[in-house]
Amino acid sequence: MNMEFKRKLPIPKEIKEQYPITPEVEEIKTKRDEEIKAIFEGNDDRFILIIGPCSADHDDSVIDYISRLRGVQEKVSDKILIIPRIYTNKPRTTGDGYKGMLHQPDPNKESDMLKGVIAIRNLHLRAIKETGFTCADEMLYPENYRYLSDLLSYVAIGARSVENQKHRLTASGLDIPVGMKNPTAGDISVMMNSITAGQHSHTFIYRGWEVESHGNPLTHAILRGYVNKHGQSMPNYHYEDLIHLAEIYEASGLLNPAVIIDTNHANSGKKWMEQPRIAKEVLHSCRHSNDVKKIVKGLMIESYIEDGAQKPEEGIYGKSITDPCLGWEKTEKLIYVLADVLS
Repeated sequence: MNMEFKRKLPIPKEIKEQYPITPEVEEIKTKRDEEIKAIFEGNDDRFILIIGPCSADHDDSVIDYISRLRGVQEKVSDKILIIPRIYTNKPRTTGDGYKGMLHQPDPNKESDMLKGVIAIRNLHLRAIKETGFTCADEMLYPENYRYLSDLLSYVAIGARSVENQKHRLTASGLDIPVGMKNPTAGDISVMMNSITAGQHSHTFIYRGWEVESHGNPLTHAILRGYVNKHGQSMPNYHYEDLIHLAEIYEASGLLNPAVIIDTNHANSGKKWMEQPRIAKEVLHSCRHSNDVKKIVKGLMIESYIEDGAQKPEEGIYGKSITDPCLGWEKTEKLIYVLADVLS
């Protein structure tokens, strides 16, 4: 094999024993999981807002950002349930570039996966202890989910991973909502097949074990736009797109029909400043169709302390080092506007 085996990493059980949760953290997660599940099952009509940096890069700025969200959450709790994004591993189209905190706890230093595993667990732990938020992360590597399985309340499977068998089967064994994004080429049937696989039971190999999953009824859709054959970004959040998805869900027989609309990526053409407009349009569509309103459970927004993006070496506090994000001032205003519209 053309690779070097550097060292054997601790298994998730060992990392959890070294960095354990407290009974208080466990209680917070249980309560949060029940609240989020109720929304996806249609027993709570609040709107979900999965919001935060494109990628978590530094502990202090991420916790600062999430702490700000906590203050806003208290004011809109009757209409909106916030799930902060702490995305600790970053998919790269070519494999090059910053791959997230799991790879590089310090974006300006070399990759260190052991420090990375510890760093991402500590960051999610800090978020719960200091803000009371259990958060969302992307499941880029299915085998690594176990390092965070007692901390996360939401998992997203990205556009490049949604066709992968291991991602689909692992999702079927989780007991929290798993969002399946449409693939980058936009084929909705691929996303729906992934949801179907996630809701069914399977026998497969996971971390060296033969396991049997029981199916995850909270597996659902995320629309993030797509790229056409000419390399142009094409949106799929418009009213007609949502009606079409509602019709597909109706014919599918899937449990808990649901979609989260990603307001960035190809839906915005990576124009981060378009996110507030897109968010408002989605709510406008919900007001015009009960079928759309039933399936649209929330939004996914890329937001951080500062507007835009930077190179890692620039070192501006709270500014994304991957995709551009909506800054805090605009974010706070948007959340209050959404809450007013939902009223």
